[in-house]
Amino acid sequence: MEETVGALWHKLITGAAEKRYPQEAVTLTSIGKAAGIFFRALGGDSGLSVSAASATEHGARRSLKQRIAGSGARTELTWLDENTLRLPSALDILPQRSLNRDLYLWLIALAAVDEPGHTAWVVRSQQATLTVFDRFPGMRSRYQRLLDATLALRPDPAKLPEDEAAMEQAIRAALANPGSIDKLPRASRPPYPVHLWLHPNPPRTSPSQAGGKAPPSGEPQQEGDGKSKKTDDTKRRQAERVDMPDNKNPFILFFRAESIFSWAEYVKANRPTEDNNDPAADPAADDLNHLSVAQDGKSVASRLRFDLDLPSAAQDDMPLGQGILLPEWHYKKQILQPNHCCLQPMVAREAAPCALPHHLAATARRIRSQFEALTPARVWVRGQFDGTEPDLDACVQFTADRLTGHAAERGLYRAHHYRDRDLACLLLADLSLSTDAWVSDTARVIDVVRDSLYLFAEALSATGDRFSLYGFSSLKRENVRFHVIKEFGEKYNASVRGRIQAIKPGYYTRMGAAIRHASQLLAKQQATQRILFILTDGKPNDLDQYEGRYGIEDTRVALLEARQMGLRPFCVTIDEKAGSYLPHLFGIGGYVVIRKPSELPKQLPLLYAQLTR
Repeated sequence: MEETVGALWHKLITGAAEKRYPQEAVTLTSIGKAAGIFFRALGGDSGLSVSAASATEHGARRSLKQRIAGSGARTELTWLDENTLRLPSALDILPQRSLNRDLYLWLIALAAVDEPGHTAWVVRSQQATLTVFDRFPGMRSRYQRLLDATLALRPDPAKLPEDEAAMEQAIRAALANPGSIDKLPRASRPPYPVHLWLHPNPPRTSPSQAGGKAPPSGEPQQEGDGKSKKTDDTKRRQAERVDMPDNKNPFILFFRAESIFSWAEYVKANRPTEDNNDPAADPAADDLNHLSVAQDGKSVASRLRFDLDLPSAAQDDMPLGQGILLPEWHYKKQILQPNHCCLQPMVAREAAPCALPHHLAATARRIRSQFEALTPARVWVRGQFDGTEPDLDACVQFTADRLTGHAAERGLYRAHHYRDRDLACLLLADLSLSTDAWVSDTARVIDVVRDSLYLFAEALSATGDRFSLYGFSSLKRENVRFHVIKEFGEKYNASVRGRIQAIKPGYYTRMGAAIRHASQLLAKQQATQRILFILTDGKPNDLDQYEGRYGIEDTRVALLEARQMGLRPFCVTIDEKAGSYLPHLFGIGGYVVIRKPSELPKQLPLLYAQLTR
């Protein structure tokens, strides 16, 4: 009963303090894909993904009702960091749904033209507004409608202290006439949030989020966790690393009773796995200003146990040669670092020749029969000047033209020609640790990848197309593992099937180095079409700085280099969030997302057939 009354009171007082229109709300989820497309279409950085922003404190004066309700202290604003465009998770501050949607579009346009620098926030915001007006004149009328609606939300200067009133008047003038205000008057409090501008003081990016240092030893980064529950919570929260408090005697309270409420800022929660998700954890995290994160050091039960140390030489795959030094792109410095990575070609040490698995036999027979129709065939070519037989149709047409006085020289013979498929394809499979995750009760990602390689090889061996199969994983830049499964000059046989059977999940996904070496191998093939097939289940990452934007940009440059060699890269992925980064890497039409991973083995050969039709 007490909880029910409390919930009703909270709803009542919050509704009275905060004037919002939930029935007119527009969520970021509903416009997420359109937001990314619109941002890039307006000239925004194509390497940024779109995600929800967390609420931050603004420090402005609040009304009495807001102070009683404990609301209005934080708000969601728009900002950009090195990896992400952060937009409010939902907009319901305006009385019409169309206005809330227009506000999203305006903020996206503002973010697309914003130029970070040391300019004051008010000047930079006005400059960005004028730039939007200049580049996209159609946004001016939308801005005027939004201006009239948002000014009604702002506090009345007549009810504010003198210094805050002067600052509010200056902001109103800057909104109404962009470019008219050079600086804001000083005031004892920050201004009320300006929903038509970007965040005045965005949260700083932590090193791990910026693609910096990896976590300390003992905190491995998991790429996949088996059958863990999915989550769509991509909000960014402020956190700080603290030491684990030593509370060996829980009956002795080492704090003053009057400070008990401050302990809500610290919640001891082990989150190395997602086996026991608390549904109330996300709302609780949203209510905290800062999250304190500590390393407990205690072991926990997990469905997935792994060791990221390299195996001994006797147990590891057999290296081929001394390793190959490859460059890597540093997107912050905009330079290609020579000899930055060491790629080690390897072949499975224990890969006994084997037959095609029984559960794939029927599917393989059907696919082979379909692909045999694509094999080179002898066809008649008409209208030739020399050939084995006269082309009767051409002779009749030539005679008719000559009788009408319009005869022109033409070929009067037909000849047999062989229509050859001049193709070469290299399939590069991601064998990182995330492929150890389960996609069903009986199969893991690596099992699906293995079946896909089997059927892909069966299909291409039926057409006679030249193809090769490789896999890759990595453990920092000094050890990029490149697994040789089938080379171009090798026949598809029981030995190749044995190597396919021997593939297993490994470390991380340094994709740029693997693509560069695969491109060099494929570029050596003399063929009209050279296709680089990349099979993956996630974005590039590694233990070092190869995380986030760094890995994305290096992979993108490696793909540009492949296209300059005359290759055609194409990505097949089962990552449901691939739409946030694959368009930047492969372009529209350069990738496909398989929504049901179990369908990948059947879909992969068909995708190849469509690409080479």
